Amino acid sequence: MHKESHQRYLHQSNWTHELRTYIFSQIGRDENSRILEVGCGTGAILSQINFPVYGLDLNLNALKEASVHLQAPIQTLACGDAFSLPYANSSFDILFSHFLLLWLPNPKKAIEEMMRITISNGHIVFFAEPDYSQRVDKPIELAELGQWQADALRARGANPDIGGKLAELCHEAGIKIIETGTLEKSTREASAEERANEWETLKADLAGILPDTDIQKMKKIDAKAWAHGERILDVPTYYLWGRNQV
Repeated sequence: MHKESHQRYLHQSNWTHELRTYIFSQIGRDENSRILEVGCGTGAILSQINFPVYGLDLNLNALKEASVHLQAPIQTLACGDAFSLPYANSSFDILFSHFLLLWLPNPKKAIEEMMRITISNGHIVFFAEPDYSQRVDKPIELAELGQWQADALRARGANPDIGGKLAELCHEAGIKIIETGTLEKSTREASAEERANEWETLKADLAGILPDTDIQKMKKIDAKAWAHGERILDVPTYYLWGRNQV
């Protein structure tokens, strides 16, 4: 199960590779910088980072797999909850997450906890948070997919519209926003492997929610649309880079 999840996470990590490189270069970290990824999962992001980073996740099994993928001993892993981070106040210079707030029932509380363990004027970066309320699916026969997926995510306790609220949440919490926007990714230019991974993510989200016959019907329409160059799939995904003002 975690092997399949890790492949999906790697696929998603590719979307933010250039953005991460840009922001980390702008921050100007040094060898003494203490950096933490909250919600590191199976280590998809950490495995691509070649400088010391701490990783935290609630899922112990995911962390065990992460330890296999990391560039040890560069990273240090810990099991913990985003609502009660096991670190002292002002422990880190830089804190970041990737597709995390989406899954949290109280994202504002988690943001405030992240700020607690980040030094004053330290950097906090949310690299990817989607907004399924703005999802676009074409041809029209596939329009239901977006609503189905959003409903499935809500049923699992997720916040599928969090991306569009990200800047407001951070501003209210006291983060000084330096830069925010949406990721530049186009399904028109996606490789066959990336499209397959995207569909696997969709199927995983809908599993147990919809009959398999409905899912397979949509998959056939999806494949035909790609073959004829008619497929458009866009889920606006937001990022935000700011500094802790608390």
